[in-house]
Amino acid sequence: MLTSTYLLRQRRFLPLFATQLFNAFNDNLYKNAMVLFVVYGVYNSEQAEGQFSAVASGLFILPFFILSALSGQLADMRDKSMIIRWIKLAEIGIMMVGGAGLMIAWSGHLISTVAIPLMMLALLAMGVHSTFMGPIKYAILPQHLHKDEVLAGTGLVEAGTYVAILAGTILAGWIPVEVAAGGVVVTALLGYLTSLSVPPAPPLVPEQPIDRHVIRASIALVRNTMHDREVFYAILAISFFWTIGTVLFIQFPPLAKNVLLASKEVASLFLVVFSIGVAIGSVAVNALLKGDVSARHAPASVLAMGLSVACFYLVCRVWSVHVGGALMNVPEFLAQPLAIPVLVSLLFIAIAGGMFVVPLYAFLTTKVDPGQAARTVAANNIVNSGAMVIGALFAGGLSWAGVPLVEQVLLSAAMCLISAWLGWMLHRAEREAAAAAAE
Repeated sequence: MLTSTYLLRQRRFLPLFATQLFNAFNDNLYKNAMVLFVVYGVYNSEQAEGQFSAVASGLFILPFFILSALSGQLADMRDKSMIIRWIKLAEIGIMMVGGAGLMIAWSGHLISTVAIPLMMLALLAMGVHSTFMGPIKYAILPQHLHKDEVLAGTGLVEAGTYVAILAGTILAGWIPVEVAAGGVVVTALLGYLTSLSVPPAPPLVPEQPIDRHVIRASIALVRNTMHDREVFYAILAISFFWTIGTVLFIQFPPLAKNVLLASKEVASLFLVVFSIGVAIGSVAVNALLKGDVSARHAPASVLAMGLSVACFYLVCRVWSVHVGGALMNVPEFLAQPLAIPVLVSLLFIAIAGGMFVVPLYAFLTTKVDPGQAARTVAANNIVNSGAMVIGALFAGGLSWAGVPLVEQVLLSAAMCLISAWLGWMLHRAEREAAAAAAE
């Protein structure tokens, strides 16, 4: 079915969709309010700003690497709707801590000794929160949707996620930090209320003991998942894609300030355009594939993404503007002759990225037994997060070594070639599996 909006009228989908919407919105409102405040209000060095952005990203991602095995086991062996409610209840407390950090930062006192540590603690806790939410939001879809609705549902979840990222990013760049502090707590409350309407999703496998040894469980989970070649290549391709995405997102705020001489509102605009693009790509690929879960467009999509990143790099290289020491606001930025090429290249990066990654997530829940779906997504999260932490450390190391931010962008373009190869390997494995099934 080409149109999937009818799912938004179904109780088996809408409450989960709304809960995930609030989840993504709150993550980005909090994270961007914190990063933009510190980059624009605390530090005055491209190197320090790049390092802080990298540390914040790495801290948020780290729990995915450590706790995904436990979260996947819980999601497959307990009622998923009940776990969602506990997760959303915990978010309220986490955002109260993060909001307190933002308020102390706004007051201008104890920023380095109290405010930033509190904000980082809440960011780490939100990483834990998202680690336990991640396997559920995809694994619950095959349980509540028909088989021919899973790709559409996955696309809607991705598109909705990026619309929520868009809204959270806009507000983080435009509202005062003290308003953001209250907003994150209110949003956490709303997310908990919508979670109460998510239909039951009992486990599809007999109850089994949960291995709480996170290292042993993580190794076993990844090993048990990777034997399927289609899932193996899907996980590798998704992981490398998010490594590229991590490096790009780390670069955006300091690049906007130091290379394009733009204010935090313009940095927010960059992230907004990126989020719109991923939402467009997420929906467009479902129309192209006509509901069929396939990686046939993956290599071309990520090559188009790499070409768009290269265009963004070239525009940044030739960017030249003199603003007398002041940072440009959005109207001043848009008045620059190269502003539209900057935004268009960002938009096409994101559209191509959305078209690449959405079918790969659908692979994870349709190519395995439904009772293993959450653990498959969790295995994906372990590999993803390990790759993203490496990407964050790599970006921070490049900033520490003094590599210009613009040159770091070019490296992201080159990395798309590896993603294209992984996408091609996945499509080849897909064709071979189809041929074997037809014999």
